[in-house]
Amino acid sequence: MIVRQLQEAEKTDRRIVSPDGNWESTRLLLKGDNMGFSFHITTIYKGADFRLHYQNHLESVYCISGKGEVETLADGKKYPISPGTLYNLDQNDEHMLRAFEEMRMACVFNPPLHGTEVHNEEGSYELEAEPVHD
Repeated sequence: MIVRQLQEAEKTDRRIVSPDGNWESTRLLLKGDNMGFSFHITTIYKGADFRLHYQNHLESVYCISGKGEVETLADGKKYPISPGTLYNLDQNDEHMLRAFEEMRMACVFNPPLHGTEVHNEEGSYELEAEPVHD
């Protein structure tokens, strides 16, 4: 069994802060945990407005707190995000994410992240990255 406390994980190298200052993510489950997915608690900072395009991963996102929107770039549709909203990037959707308030999100990635990933120039995560060690 794997048991981790968010507050403890936030004090380790499982907490990743984006170089662009838009978000931070504490990665509670990673590829090395052998669950077949990774699970993160991510904070999107108020005022963040950035492009993402996960070309190598599928992502499911559940909003715990805060307000914002996600816009799919292929069709320009905007979807409001508030507590209780789940959105799924099941088609490797290129999208914009905007935080009108600080948003706290629970995120699941398949395939799982290794741990140290940050977005590349295309707004994607690479398939291989340095693993996080407990």
